[in-house]
Amino acid sequence: MDTRTTILSKVREVEAEVSEGARRATGETSASANVAPGPEVVEVAKRRRFSPAYKRRIVRAAAACTAPGEVGALLRREGLYTSHLSQWRRELEAQELSGLSAKRRGPKPDAAKAQARRVEALERDVARLHHKLERAEQIIAAQKKLCDLLGLPTAEEPRR
Repeated sequence: MDTRTTILSKVREVEAEVSEGARRATGETSASANVAPGPEVVEVAKRRRFSPAYKRRIVRAAAACTAPGEVGALLRREGLYTSHLSQWRRELEAQELSGLSAKRRGPKPDAAKAQARRVEALERDVARLHHKLERAEQIIAAQKKLCDLLGLPTAEEPRR
């Protein structure tokens, strides 16, 4: 009895696969077609990365192309787009120009730290100037009192 049920279940599975294949060909769907997908993992698309040596080689090969259509054939053969080629040309030119310029040694300046140092220096200057102004005002007040005691005319009073 046990073998008979296994045989019947196998026959039903084969019939279901055959009918499912026929439905797929005709475009019909059924409840059995809505079964969860199998354990197959779908590959996730990844951005391609090209090494600097590869980029340089392709730019040089494109520069060596003389006949019409050779660059297009090169790009098709390599699976690239014209935007790749133009971007790589710009990168290569910028790299060559930066290679000719003198490079500063040591750590690179940090813009945020430089701005913080500038703000701090300006705040110190403001504090110093406030202190200087207070002293000047005290000196002027003392001079006015001295003029009043001695009876001398001040700059605010007209001379007699």
